[in-house]
Amino acid sequence: MEAKKVELKTLLISLGVVLGVEFLAKAMISTGLYHSMIFLGVLRLVETALVLLIVSVRGKGVSSIGLSPRTLGPGLRSGLIWSACFGAITALAFVALFLVGIDPLGIIRVRLPSGSREIIIYFLVGGIVGPVAEEVIFRGVIYGFLRRWGVVLAVALSTLVFVLIHPSAFYGIPLTQAVGGILFALAYEKERNLMAPITLHVLGNSAIFALSLIF
Repeated sequence: MEAKKVELKTLLISLGVVLGVEFLAKAMISTGLYHSMIFLGVLRLVETALVLLIVSVRGKGVSSIGLSPRTLGPGLRSGLIWSACFGAITALAFVALFLVGIDPLGIIRVRLPSGSREIIIYFLVGGIVGPVAEEVIFRGVIYGFLRRWGVVLAVALSTLVFVLIHPSAFYGIPLTQAVGGILFALAYEKERNLMAPITLHVLGNSAIFALSLIF
């Protein structure tokens, strides 16, 4: 990935817009106007659209963050390969944890809402809309800006920020978020295509939700 693809002005404007939308959303929630997964999904879609618009107008175009129509197919295929490989490694790790007396599902299990309609909305928002928004912001913009100082620093700092906005943790350790942040950044770095970490993130979240639903 080429350094300096995302400039400081693009980063600052993008973060400012996202924080502004989040502040407005919290104000609306505090007044009791909106508070639902549907509202969260709309919020993430708005943030994604605005950031992509900023990158297109104020930056170097969406292709500069590895996202363009011609890269969607190759990125999807790469993401599927990454997902299959990581899924196999995770399965082996789960077996090892189970053999030493640790419940592996306790590390990733999430609390799902009750009711079929609510669960479907949760899967759509948390499994698709949320990951797309996060990859555009965290890998596309934040990692894209930090990459000028090298892969290690970019992976570490973008993962740190990613972890900080996901407060849930396993025994005080944000293991899932940390592993995810590193994995998504490495996939983005290797493939130079934002669809790769998007696919990996979507399938990862969906798998966690599915396991939580089944078990």
